[in-house]
Amino acid sequence: MDASLALQYAVIALAVVVSAWVVAKKQFPGTVRKLRVALALPLLREGKPDWQRKLGQWIAPQPRGGGNDGCGSCDGCGPSSKP
Repeated sequence: MDASLALQYAVIALAVVVSAWVVAKKQFPGTVRKLRVALALPLLREGKPDWQRKLGQWIAPQPRGGGNDGCGSCDGCGPSSKP
């Protein structure tokens, strides 16, 4: 196989994987979140090397807002318009 043909196949494969990830995130956000948690948890366990823990932190989704800010958690935080 020619080197340029192999490079072309690699670029196309990367584009397909990225496209599939974007579609999955938009169409199935809950499933993608569960998948990211399932992949990250084993990497974040105690006793793992630092590089694995950093990879796990990178893979892990952002924590959801628990609404424990004492204001009722309407997610409308911002400056108050009251006089």
